[in-house]
Amino acid sequence: MDLKKLKPWNWFKREETASTEVVPARRESADPLMRMHREMDRMFEDFFGSALGMRGGDAAASLLLKPSVDIAETRKAYRITVEVPGIDEDAIDLTVDGDDLIISGEKRQETEEDDQGYHRVERAYGQFRRILSLPGDADIDAIQARFKNGVLKIDIPRRKDDARPGVRRIEIGS
Repeated sequence: MDLKKLKPWNWFKREETASTEVVPARRESADPLMRMHREMDRMFEDFFGSALGMRGGDAAASLLLKPSVDIAETRKAYRITVEVPGIDEDAIDLTVDGDDLIISGEKRQETEEDDQGYHRVERAYGQFRRILSLPGDADIDAIQARFKNGVLKIDIPRRKDDARPGVRRIEIGS
């Protein structure tokens, strides 16, 4: 019995390993105000970082925009659905690098030449990047992607062998 088949595939192992960081050791200051300042900074980073989907306040490793991803599988294929509202199809880049599917892009802020004073801005703008580790039976030569109404659908057929080519760009159709 093959125990690997019982364990679900970790699609996000590259994202999880990329966000780990080593915190350098630092000497505690004798100044109680400096210690309180550092502790308050750490608390704010932990709170706001986790509220924005970041781990432990690691703002450098995690990007502010992190599109939601649904992954489904059948006996014949994998289906990945990515929500990217407000982003044009041309602003999304989909590539395969070895056994990683990289979904990246940018949500650009709309600029108008009005004299509008904003009271509150809740929409996020900027770049995003998701790295999905493909399972061994994914046929990366037959990947197809479609984009409609802010939803990117990626179909990855399954195959029997595990031969994998290098980096390949995937065209997105409407």
